[in-house]
Amino acid sequence: MTKGQKIGFIGGGNMAEATIKGLLAGALPAANIIVSEPSDSRRTHLKEAFGIELAKNNQDLMDKCDIIVLSIKPQIFAEVLEEVAGRYSENKLIISILAGVTTAAIEKFFQGAPRVVRVMPNTPALVGEGASAICRGHHSSPEDLDIVKQLFESVGRVELIDERQMDAATGLSGSGPAYIYTVIEALADGGVREGLRRDIAHALAVQTVVGAALMVRETKEHPAILRDQVCSPGGTAIAGISTLEKNGLRTTLMEAVSASASRSRELGGS
Repeated sequence: MTKGQKIGFIGGGNMAEATIKGLLAGALPAANIIVSEPSDSRRTHLKEAFGIELAKNNQDLMDKCDIIVLSIKPQIFAEVLEEVAGRYSENKLIISILAGVTTAAIEKFFQGAPRVVRVMPNTPALVGEGASAICRGHHSSPEDLDIVKQLFESVGRVELIDERQMDAATGLSGSGPAYIYTVIEALADGGVREGLRRDIAHALAVQTVVGAALMVRETKEHPAILRDQVCSPGGTAIAGISTLEKNGLRTTLMEAVSASASRSRELGGS
């Protein structure tokens, strides 16, 4: 769907890098990817790592690209869009990965019927295991949505949702890796407290989380069923689960998702 089209990233941070890596792995030529990034160190890194083109500035990128990915901080999106709005034409597709910023908020900067698709990806896209939620703007077509779906399937799983659900997706999958990293760190610390060497505790914690997630994905069983299979009567696992329940792990994680979703709404001004 993107054969021959130029894809430009306004902003060259971690999510842009993850997506670029996935696109290149999917056989998109490096010559078809352009990045506009103010940081000299990031520009150098992206050029050396991927051999992609670097735009002179955001306006130069808009002129050269058919698909433009907004991968900047949501706090500066208005400033950036005001700068590039005059270079937009309706043959260009805008993809936004800005937390909290609605498609309507982006569309108002452009004349005509701007084609905007919103995406909430996450950083495991760097290793091809991302989770991305996507939705259409008011003027984008089903074909536009399909293009974006294919792009982000190159770095993981994609789910189509309504825009009103985007803040929830931000709280769950967008921010979710940070919760799991904290869980991994805590598991490893627990192992160290019980006498394991740090490197061994870390390796066991990482593999335990990877293996458990794959069990859920591959068996398609409900997590509660798989948990029950580990918890034998009077055994070690049920003793650990009892402690998790007593200390409110389930409620804490649910509240973390809600707090992140609330912050997403704040960033979008809703």
